[in-house]
Amino acid sequence: MKNIVIVGGGAGGLELATKLGNTLGKRKHAKIHLVDASNTHLWKPLLHEVATGSLDSGIDELSYRAQAHNHFFHFHLGRMENLERDTKEIVLSAMTDENHKQVLPERRLSYDTLVMAVGSQTNDFGTPGAKEFCSFLDGRAQADIFHKKLLNTYLKANNTASKKGNFTLNIAIVGAGATGVELAAELHNTASELAAYGLDQLKKDQLTVTIIEAGTRILPALPERISAAAHRELGKLGIEVKTQTFVQEITEDGFKTKDGSFIPAELKIWAAGVKAPDWMKDLGGLECNRVNQLVVKPSLQTSLDDNIFAIGDCSFMLQADGKPVPPRAQAAHQQAAHVYKNIVRQTANKAPLDYIYKDMGSLVNLSRYSTVGSLMGNLSSGSMMVEGRIARLVYVSLYRLHQVALHGYFKTILMTLSGRINKIIRPRLKLH
Repeated sequence: MKNIVIVGGGAGGLELATKLGNTLGKRKHAKIHLVDASNTHLWKPLLHEVATGSLDSGIDELSYRAQAHNHFFHFHLGRMENLERDTKEIVLSAMTDENHKQVLPERRLSYDTLVMAVGSQTNDFGTPGAKEFCSFLDGRAQADIFHKKLLNTYLKANNTASKKGNFTLNIAIVGAGATGVELAAELHNTASELAAYGLDQLKKDQLTVTIIEAGTRILPALPERISAAAHRELGKLGIEVKTQTFVQEITEDGFKTKDGSFIPAELKIWAAGVKAPDWMKDLGGLECNRVNQLVVKPSLQTSLDDNIFAIGDCSFMLQADGKPVPPRAQAAHQQAAHVYKNIVRQTANKAPLDYIYKDMGSLVNLSRYSTVGSLMGNLSSGSMMVEGRIARLVYVSLYRLHQVALHGYFKTILMTLSGRINKIIRPRLKLH
């Protein structure tokens, strides 16, 4: 029986494993395997909400093993460390527990078709001090760590503010992409919520949130009118935006910039730049670009091996206009659906179809304050800008569509109702 192995349980990888499991796996036409280094899945666009406490990851996370059981695929907990194309095997590194005792030995998994869907991580460009002093939000574990750091920092600042009237808590974010902008708005909301829960010695004017961007505007990947609308909303919240500011070095106290200025910050977050994981560089002799992404053909098969596909942020494909497919959740969702079709065609000895990216628009959620964006970004006549409640409704629906792909409509409706109930009976913010 054919082995189809998917490495990476992000949005695209998990949706693909679920769809293949429900069809080829259920009918015993193939064995479907999903590999991930974590036990649970959380939709990556929600990580900034986990980091600030607006979302409890323990409630919204999904168990890979439970999903595998319900949808006819096999889950393997482990981290891929090598690819051996001559024997068509991937190598999973040994796993150890918190006491450094081995839980699982090194393992090998054979494949007939391999799909790489490991996503991306933040690129600090080798900036001195970034790894030592900045927080990153590449996964649920990092978001949980930042949440604890945020609570401890705020608790300390609240105590200091009760003794010093002129005290200021400075938080700075490098990168004005969607993650940086949404995180800044959520941090502002978190400050208001913490004050409501008793940490009210630190007043609003004693909290400074700063976004540092090397480019000329925030949200550089989105249309200029969306960028301008988001900038205005951030200004209303009192969030400072510093564009054309290059970070040269990070210290324990803040950021040194190229022009010689210094931006103080007790909490420092790096949210600029995207690259595929470093271990993917020259993986199995496959072609990759300078940020470790696997180069794929329009069929989403890798340029040097038709038995290996790559989707999502870890893949690099040039469109007809010469621009690469952007690293967005909607691209991973589309590519997962397309690779599913091509794998089915491959099993029937049919030629693969070419993938064409459809830009459905972009939305940026500024916490409970506003949502801005555009819809139907692929239309030649232009996109339709949306803002406020309509934009928020569309933004939420993107997550619901992801849930539908994983659970179906009925279960997604129940999960939506459960979420509404939780908002009533649980605190508005995760406080631990």
